[in-house]
Amino acid sequence: MVLKANADRSPTCGLADVIVGIQWGDEGKGRVVDYHADSYDLIARFGGGDNAGHTIVCGKRKVALRIVPSGVLQNRPLLFIGGGTVVSLATLVSEFEMLANLGIDIERIRVSDRAHIVLPYHAAQERATEKRRGAHAIGTTGRGIGPAYVDKAGRVGITFGDLHRPTALAEKIAQRYRLHGDDAGAGVESPPVEAVIEETLTLGRRVLPHVVDGVRFIQEMLQRDCRVLIEGAQGTMLDVGYGTYPFVTSSHTIAGAACTGLGIGPRSIGSVVGVAKAYCTRVGAGPFPSELHGATAEWLRERGAEFGTVTGRPRRCGWFDAVAARYATQVNGLTSVILTKLDVLSGLERVGVVVSYARDGAPISMQSLADEPLQTEVEWHEGWGELPRDARRLRDLPGNAGRYVEALQRALQVPIQAVSFGAERSEMALS
Repeated sequence: MVLKANADRSPTCGLADVIVGIQWGDEGKGRVVDYHADSYDLIARFGGGDNAGHTIVCGKRKVALRIVPSGVLQNRPLLFIGGGTVVSLATLVSEFEMLANLGIDIERIRVSDRAHIVLPYHAAQERATEKRRGAHAIGTTGRGIGPAYVDKAGRVGITFGDLHRPTALAEKIAQRYRLHGDDAGAGVESPPVEAVIEETLTLGRRVLPHVVDGVRFIQEMLQRDCRVLIEGAQGTMLDVGYGTYPFVTSSHTIAGAACTGLGIGPRSIGSVVGVAKAYCTRVGAGPFPSELHGATAEWLRERGAEFGTVTGRPRRCGWFDAVAARYATQVNGLTSVILTKLDVLSGLERVGVVVSYARDGAPISMQSLADEPLQTEVEWHEGWGELPRDARRLRDLPGNAGRYVEALQRALQVPIQAVSFGAERSEMALS
């Protein structure tokens, strides 16, 4: 199955379709990419690092990924880690080993030479920064993603292309230490330069056979009329420029970043599909207008298994936020939406949707959202019982569940093309 494209532009070969999350991450993008991957020749990831986890369930197989694109359980597509990513060599090698032990062909994985390497001192820096912030900590994963992007912007980063030149690479790492010294501080020890160089060179030899000229690679795929599916990491509301700043990640997560993160032009983009849960979750600090507390929040957390793939931290849970979702449809230019985890809401007497925000009685928009108290208007919908596991069309959903999906479609103002109601690949109802 190929994703639906713009009404005036069919998803013909040679175009790339984009899948992005439109909430605060953890929307189920991995299972959506996995579902569609067999219709594509290449699955490409454009940004983020191993702070973004994807869990895929197919039968008795359950695979948790941090870096490799989510199409890995399908045999057809090649898998590409693009130049906009920042990647830990240790995590990547560990993921290669895990996948190989499952019998998955890792030779089809490619890494752009322009992707940046997350080094051990980046993680030390990030942990130290969070300690210094104290009560104002952002709630990062502590894996060094932010400092790696800082080094990239500061022009002192290490790329996968540098792995081709071991002697020069060692000098670049040593130079970085001379420039910054042991600047982790806050009681967090930065690893010695000799150890970082040795580990990087050792792991680099394992990874080097997968490194390609990233721009040439993806351009050749498009020129050969291959079908390309681009996978986003995290969610729109965590975008460094357009999310709930400063409680965001360090990269651009919106659809426009697919072009800059892979080295393709906007004319190469076909459809842009947003993924949203039927409710909302968020990890870490920051604004979360629809957040719930008490029994309903615990219901959603337990039924939805809302614990971080990377950190294991419990996620904050709340009702579907239609204000944030409409904002996300605009900044991403969505052509359609796929709704996930509808089954988690089954059994509730009523289900809420946040339809507006206010502060001190005055309406506010997403752009004015801050980590301060606000009031929300909630629209209520009647609940429903357990969903039929054999539903394969939206019309197969029972009355109240179907009406809830229709209400979200009206709020989003773009078509909902599919709804998932379970972790298994086949548990998807199409429009």
